Amino acid sequence: MLLCMGCTEKTNGKADEVLEIIHRVNTYWQTNYPSTVNSFWDNAAYHTGNMEVYKLLKDSDYLQYSIDWAVHNEWKGAKSDYKEEWKYSYGETDEYVLFGDYQICFQTYCDLYNIEPADYKIARAKEVMEYEMNTDKNDYWWWADGLYMVMPVMTKLHRITGNPQYIEKLVEYLSYSDSIMYDEEAGLYYRDARYTYPEHKSMNGRKDFWARGDGWVFAGLAKVLQDLPDTEEHRLHFVDRFKEMARAIAESQQPEGYWTRSMLDPEYAPGPETSGTAFFTYGLLWGMNNGLLDKTTYEPVTDKAWNYLMSVALQEDGKIGFVQPIGDRAIPGQIIDANSTANFGVGAYLLAACEMYRFVCYQNK
Repeated sequence: MLLCMGCTEKTNGKADEVLEIIHRVNTYWQTNYPSTVNSFWDNAAYHTGNMEVYKLLKDSDYLQYSIDWAVHNEWKGAKSDYKEEWKYSYGETDEYVLFGDYQICFQTYCDLYNIEPADYKIARAKEVMEYEMNTDKNDYWWWADGLYMVMPVMTKLHRITGNPQYIEKLVEYLSYSDSIMYDEEAGLYYRDARYTYPEHKSMNGRKDFWARGDGWVFAGLAKVLQDLPDTEEHRLHFVDRFKEMARAIAESQQPEGYWTRSMLDPEYAPGPETSGTAFFTYGLLWGMNNGLLDKTTYEPVTDKAWNYLMSVALQEDGKIGFVQPIGDRAIPGQIIDANSTANFGVGAYLLAACEMYRFVCYQNK
């Protein structure tokens, strides 16, 4: 079904091509991987992409896949009910309730709530985040990935509840993250405090910015800006940070359209990588689609990136390849290839593809 009303014949064809890719990728994933998996970050990141597909296409089968996942996980992240044992350092067991990798699932629960409101869908999300916001800690987001995992949770819950504390704590927690990870000169984030320059360097002595880490942040900012009211006093800060990152991202793109795992040192871990590239493509397209980024400057960047995503990352059967496995840095000598896939990489790809579809259609407005 063609959704791109008012398109020219040329853009109709491109829109149909993107639409076919979205269906091929998502059908491949949902056919080959069950929905009955845990709510940890990697699975939850896929669902942020799947919900974007539903938002665009309103396909009830895709929606049901996320509903089944939420029900399987009891609409929770980590499941401990004993607040005295709740933790937010790294951990994968049920006491890590305050760890952002177990909070990204709340994004999808909020999206499902907005489609058909029912208090039980966001009861746990509200319980966890309101407990967290009323502690005396502000160092919850100590790694770059966490900014994608939790920033959009704060703005989604703010939009649902109207509670201003969600925005107040969003700003406070991000300020802490900036103090340990953000490099003002480069306009990019280190993955965490272990990788700041000059204590850590790439093999050629450069600042080492991990592409997927900055992809998480950039995509997270795009998601925050979707839900942050225009009247919110802190909105301009988020817009400025988004634009700063966009400039740095565009400047570090490789001629082939992808970004290498170490963004400013292509020789450190050379070759294509899909997850970071997809997140960057999503953010840049969203910025143009929403009037924050100049089309003349950034369309050539997204054209090259989409060409890579469509002709190299995408396999004939719908598998998404060249995804760096779970990790936290660029690793010299690590081999990734067409068979290197992962749930979070597919989620990132779907975000980019949905935004590309909108971009093609918006050219005719």
